[in-house]
Parts: sequence; C-alpha cells; structure tokens
Amino acid sequence: MQNILEAIQSGNASSDDFANLELPDHYRAAHVRKDEVEMFEGQTTKEKDPRKSLHVDDVALPELGPGEAFVAVMASAINYNTVWTSIFEPVSTFGFLERYGRESDLGARHDLPYHVVGSDLSGVVLKVGPGVNKWKPGDRVVAHCLSVELEAPDGHNDTMMDPSQRIWGFETNFGGLADVAMVKANQLMPKPEHLTWEEAASPGLVNCTAYRQLVSTNGGNMKQGDNVLIWGASGGLGGFATQYALNGGANPICVVSNEEKAQIVRSMGADKVINRSEMDFKFWNDEGTKQDPKEWLRLGKAIRELTGGEDIDIVFEHPGRETFGASVFVTRKGGTITTCASTSGYMHEYDNRYLWMNLKRIISSHFANYRESWEANRLVAQGKIHPTLSRTYTLDEVGQATLDVHKNAHQGKVGVLCLSPEEGLGVLDEEMRSQHIDAINRFRGV
Repeated sequence: MQNILEAIQSGNASSDDFANLELPDHYRAAHVRKDEVEMFEGQTTKEKDPRKSLHVDDVALPELGPGEAFVAVMASAINYNTVWTSIFEPVSTFGFLERYGRESDLGARHDLPYHVVGSDLSGVVLKVGPGVNKWKPGDRVVAHCLSVELEAPDGHNDTMMDPSQRIWGFETNFGGLADVAMVKANQLMPKPEHLTWEEAASPGLVNCTAYRQLVSTNGGNMKQGDNVLIWGASGGLGGFATQYALNGGANPICVVSNEEKAQIVRSMGADKVINRSEMDFKFWNDEGTKQDPKEWLRLGKAIRELTGGEDIDIVFEHPGRETFGASVFVTRKGGTITTCASTSGYMHEYDNRYLWMNLKRIISSHFANYRESWEANRLVAQGKIHPTLSRTYTLDEVGQATLDVHKNAHQGKVGVLCLSPEEGLGVLDEEMRSQHIDAINRFRGV
C-alpha cells in the first residue's frame, strides 16, 4: 500500500504508472464478523457499542469482475447504515450478503464470514475490470453507494427500481471504510478538486439522498418559493436539504435541537428556525404510546409565524416515529411528506384523516440513481453545495467515530482517513477553494 500512496501523493504518476502498480493480496479494512452477530444479545439499542463489533484488520483482496473497479481509498465517512451494521440492527447484514451470494458467481464473492463496511469514499482508481471504458487507473474519484445489476427491465427507467438494487458497503461487501474498495464502475464520479480527500468523501450518501428526496421529480420535486420543513436541519441529511432549499429558491423552515445548531443553519442563510429545546414539543406521552394533537397545532402555529401565515409545501422527513404524525398534520392541503429514514423508530403513526381529506401525499425516497447522484456531485464540484464535515477520525478509530454517530454526539458528517496520512491533502484547485473556504469549514469543530 505504501507504493500506492506514494504514487497518489507524487502528483505526477501517469495512468500507466498506476496500472503497473502491484496490488496487495490483502488490505486493511473495517469489518464486522459473522460469528459475533449475537454479541449484543440482551442489550438495548443504546447500550450496543460499535467499538466492540467493528474490527480493523487485513482482509483478502477479492477478484475483480466485469464492470468493476478497485479504488485506493484516501478517505471515507460514517453513515447510519454503518451504525446499524455494527450493532446488527434491525437485522444482521450477513443476510444481505448471503442473498447476494445466491444470485450469481460474482455475487458469491460477497458472501463471506466478515463484512467490510462503508458507503462513502474519495480516492484513486487502481484497476478496472473488463468492459470499463469511462474510467482508468489514476482517475481521482468519489463514489455513490447505489449498486445495481440492471439485468431486469424494471431498473431501466429509474435504476433505484432495479430488483437487484443494493446499497454498497451495507448490502454488499468490500465497502469504503478500508484502504481499498471494490465498486461498480457506474458508481464512480469525478472528485471535486477544491476539496480535500476527507471533505470530498463526506457528502456522498447523504448529499445524493437529499437531492433525490427533495429536488428530484422522483421525490419532492421542489420549486422556487416552496416552504420546506426540514427536521434536523443541521445534521448529515438536513444540512444538505437546507442547502438545496436555499440554492433552489425555496424557504427552508429549519428544525434544530439547540442554539448552536440554529447558528449553523443561520450561517447558511436560513432565517426561519424552530429550536426544539426552546419550544419543548412533546408529540408523544412519556410512555410513547399516544400522540398529542395539541402539540401538532403548536408546531403549525410556530411555522405560520415564520412564513407569514403559510403552511408547509414539502416536509423533509427522516426522524420517523417521533415526528411523523406532526409532519403529516402541518403539511398544507395537497402538500408532500417525503421520507427516507426512521432514525427514531420505524413504526410510524399519523391521523389518516389529515392525509386523505386534504389530498396530501407521502413519498418514499431511498438514496438516488446514478443521474441524480451525478447531479448532486456536480453541484458540489461547482461550489453550490458544500460538505458538512465536522470532524475526522483515522481508520483505526472507526469504532469511536461510529459510536459518536450512534449516540448523536456529532454534527453534520463524520469523516474517516483511510490511506490519507493526514487531513488537508488532495486539493488541486486552491483558487476555487479560497472562494468557498468559510462554507467548506462551516461545520468544523461543532
């Protein structure tokens, strides 16, 4: 790996130089083990500690198949799917790998007694398999996490509809929290060159998810002037949703949990902020068994005070059970609730009268297709959307980084250095960087 790192850092290695590098038969990777899936039995979700289940050791380099690429991973990032994988909830991811293994001989490579995790990366292409023409060794890239086979007709209008659609590093093996990753070539996109490796790696999953959920015609189809309620507006998903609302001429109504987070969204240019700690909403009783519609009314009043009496056109939903009833209630007649996650619980409850009698819509949204991901990455490369990176760990500290996200002791995105020996490397466009440095660093140290 040292020869690979030296080639990357030299700045003058050619594509042929990278193609001629000898690849190791093993590489360092963060992974969970199949024989440990019961290790947290009897513990509550909050008690489960990713530092105990995530191991950083050498694993074997897989065989590269057609349409695939090996990437030297300079940096990656933590997402909630890594948290779920590390605590084996809601199910063990080894079931995903076993199903993939039954699908084909190439799929069988993924069915192993260990699962290399991670759904983000920035790095350099090392080798491409047969049939790959767009990318070559030496290309500086980021990767989105949609893995598809596209052998069925279903996915050829929207690749997210492919029956074999999977999330790389969660439902497949050989993810990005490693020194080398294996991806499909149609996951690759150009690295935004005004960003460091860790900054470029961090938008990936959440940026593409936010784009589809809010901007795309497959999601909220947001237009100028829309009032958009954004839960967790300074978080990993919400931080990008807030930027997209502002960038697209909408009016974000940003829900945050404290004044520090309120200041972050205000620094983006969002001036309509609801601080949950000040409002002290109690949508559920203490037992979590019954919701209080009076609290929905109170949220709606707070929204109208900010919007000049208007209701919400689009709700950017991801907390799930805790907020979903309120989200349905406060949406205007004919409005849309888009949902992509359920971090506070999967079993949503809402009063259906407010949905059907007011012609509201609930739209499910799950990651993004290649085109949507490309557009989201393009906006980052243009300096119109910025990373939300707040802190970076080393790969050896991946357990602690994942625990921080598990405990919600983080802000924005948490990055992980893989091959990169330190932060701040990988920038090629210093002039553009200088124009956006304050926005790039907005979440740093929070």
